[in-house]
Amino acid sequence: MLTPTTAFTKIAALTKPLRIVQGGTSAGKTYSILQYLIIYALKRELQISIVAESVPVLKRGAYKDFIDIITSMGLYDESNHNKTDRIYKLNKSTFEFFSADDHSKLRGARRDILFINEANNVHFEAFQELNIRTKKFTFLDFNPTSPFYAHTELIGKEDVDFVILTYKDNEYLDDKIKQEIESWEIKGLSSEYWANRWKVMGLGQLGIQSGAIYTDWSEIEMLPEDAELLGSGLDFGFSNDPTALISVYRYNGEIILDEVIYQKGLLNNQLAALIKSNRAKEGIIYADSAEPKTISELKYYGLSVLPVVKGKDSINYGIQLIQEQHFKVTSRSVNLIKELQNYVWAKDKEGKELSIPIDAYNHGLDSVRYFFLMKFPKQNQYKTFKWKR
Repeated sequence: MLTPTTAFTKIAALTKPLRIVQGGTSAGKTYSILQYLIIYALKRELQISIVAESVPVLKRGAYKDFIDIITSMGLYDESNHNKTDRIYKLNKSTFEFFSADDHSKLRGARRDILFINEANNVHFEAFQELNIRTKKFTFLDFNPTSPFYAHTELIGKEDVDFVILTYKDNEYLDDKIKQEIESWEIKGLSSEYWANRWKVMGLGQLGIQSGAIYTDWSEIEMLPEDAELLGSGLDFGFSNDPTALISVYRYNGEIILDEVIYQKGLLNNQLAALIKSNRAKEGIIYADSAEPKTISELKYYGLSVLPVVKGKDSINYGIQLIQEQHFKVTSRSVNLIKELQNYVWAKDKEGKELSIPIDAYNHGLDSVRYFFLMKFPKQNQYKTFKWKR
């Protein structure tokens, strides 16, 4: 006999084609969604796909929980379990578990119901491929470590349900775990780390991405009129990636980053015109050295553009230079802020963090890195600044 938690009741009340479940730790998001899908499937004939970023994540998460649930409900029958392909037949319904990195599955057969577990770790393109092949409805769940496509593309649309769950929605949570979660609120009064952990994992609200490369920054409403322009960084793009120009200023001893250009499909004459309409034209612009022809053409238009010199391990070295001090970002730099919130260290298939940044959310940040590599190539050059916290 299933005694539903508040989390289960809230999930069961969702009715729209896309059902987004955001929540903190121990809220019972995944477990309750699986319970709902199992009960929903018992008297129907459905094809249900449950997807996560990788097989190891599935095995220790949704797949394990699914087996535990049907076992506790007395529904498990080993003869219905294809362990090799992670497929389970429940009466007339079929549950399949696969990873978002299996491209044959992304563009494979259609399904009735889709559940993407930890959706913030699954690329938007993968979500789109899967969702377009889903007939009835789709569930997404995630911890809100930072904004991603659920927030920028989905929540708020007419066909989308959205609910936030917390540990308080899980009545069966062990008291010891509950006390540990609530201790983060107290710790957060004197620690940014614990304040963010309480906000994300305790309250289920948006916070800073786990594993974020840049954390020591803050938002400033506008660029002060008398801020000193130090120069800019420029990363080229065209069809698939945007061209990004970020200007770097100094004001009252602090560094301020300001997004000037972040746009796809720009021809060189259009790019030059945009730069000339901005203060960026007054300073040196350090650009990606991989496009010498474009740099030469921008010089022809009268701009001071120089190629960045990339040495050994220039990506990590440039990141380290940027990480040295606190910096501010103007509120109008919406794309740069999104990159800062989502630019993280890559992880292996076991979820272990690597010392390599992901190759995404980095166009504006690459521009900043180019500038820092050329302007501050040695740590002691920071001493020319009066840094303030």
